[in-house]
Amino acid sequence: MAKVPEGADADAKMAAVQALVESIKEKGMKAGITIKPGTPVEELLPYVPLFDMVLIMTVEPGFGGQSFMAPMMGKVKALRDAFPDLDIQVDGGLSLKTIDTAAKAGANVIVAGSALFKPGQDPAESMATMRQSIARYGHGVEAA
Repeated sequence: MAKVPEGADADAKMAAVQALVESIKEKGMKAGITIKPGTPVEELLPYVPLFDMVLIMTVEPGFGGQSFMAPMMGKVKALRDAFPDLDIQVDGGLSLKTIDTAAKAGANVIVAGSALFKPGQDPAESMATMRQSIARYGHGVEAA
């Protein structure tokens, strides 16, 4: 695995990331990159063309059941505007109440855990509703 030395310049960081992504793809896998809520999306932009998917965390990683952080949709929209064909995944607090917001911002891959396994709620119905939202809005544009 490529290691980036502490204090490395931008070129060294890019070379290390490129080497890691190439190693992943040589093994027949896809590569993705993730940012947490506190990381500005601008820090990610130079690396995005190397990856197949970007995951925007819409909660602080660590445990389930947290509330969806709607301000993260600005990051999703910025990525969608810059990379129209990119798979943009969101993870954290996604539910039937938040799915349209995420899809309209441009998310087209959803991670949903707690929202699917609520007592008295059919997981298949919830999943179908989420899929419909992604089909309708999943690249930030309503399908005709």
